[in-house]
Order: sequence, then C-alpha cells, then structure tokens
Amino acid sequence: MEIKENIPIVVFDNQCYLCVKFAKFVDFIARGQITMIGHYSDFGTKIRNEILDESALDMFWFIDKKRAYGGRAALFPLVKSIFSKKTKNSSTMRIDEYCKQDCKTVKEVFLRSLSLLTNSKKIDI
Repeated sequence: MEIKENIPIVVFDNQCYLCVKFAKFVDFIARGQITMIGHYSDFGTKIRNEILDESALDMFWFIDKKRAYGGRAALFPLVKSIFSKKTKNSSTMRIDEYCKQDCKTVKEVFLRSLSLLTNSKKIDI
C-alpha cells in the first residue's frame, strides 16, 4: 500500500484505549474520508520509517500532501480536512482495538490529554 495514495492519513496509537476511541470519533466525523492507520500496524510501521522521526510514537499524526503534523500541530489541519469539500474514496482500513496499556483511568485520561496539548511537531514531506 502506497502512502501517497492514501492521503490524508491519521496515524494513532492503536494499542491505547483512548487513542482508539479518538480515532473512531475522527473516522465517524470525517465519514470515512481520512485513512486511519495504527502506529503498530504494518502500514503504520512503514509510515514511521519513511516519513516520521523518533518522536512518532509520542503523539498522533495527521499527514497531508505537504506535511506530517504531530500532536497539537495536527488539530487544525485535521479539522480543516474534515470540513473541506474535497472527497476521496472511503477508507477501508479497520481500526483495531488491541489495548495493551491501562489507559482507562482518570490519571491516564489526564496524561494523554496533556500529552496532546504539549507535544507538537511538523515534518515536511
């Protein structure tokens, strides 16, 4: 599967309960117009190796034709993409729900939310 063919892409932690819920929410709001990829899937590993850097697993990423946006920097481009008039074929990726972390506690919800606001990065493609 080629990366450029699947843009726009959201890369999320598919081993975290909260992150999976966030990805499902984004997929629902975007009506399947954004490809959802888990960090730990085969395609997610390919994206991390080809586009992203060592901080890839610290945050979720939104990838468009020009850049990869991570964390806080990804929020505006993601919302903009959701509400743009451009459409592509619906994503056929399945969002895996394999939770290895204990992230359902109040403390983890707070830490994950704080992580979203404190981590931010842009990478030119």
